[in-house]
Amino acid sequence: MTSDNPTADRLLSDARKKTAQLESPRLAQIALAVGVLAVIGGALVPIAGWVLGAVAAGLAVVSIQRVTAVKLARIALIIGIAGILVATFRFSLYIAG
Repeated sequence: MTSDNPTADRLLSDARKKTAQLESPRLAQIALAVGVLAVIGGALVPIAGWVLGAVAAGLAVVSIQRVTAVKLARIALIIGIAGILVATFRFSLYIAG
């Protein structure tokens, strides 16, 4: 699509790229992967579980606002919170024993 106005073509191309990035489920997939790492890391090192769980929850909240990956983002949010809970449980076992 070429017109006589190169500025309009450039702006249209930039708008299409930004829309494609917003419709990508990549952020929700990253949040899910970090959430799984939070659960595993929380069972081994509580600090890692807290940090990774918070990161996963934050990424999930941001990606819930996107239309394409709401279900995956909600799952990532639940898994991120589970990572925080696993880390808290592991830390309480460490303190008690």
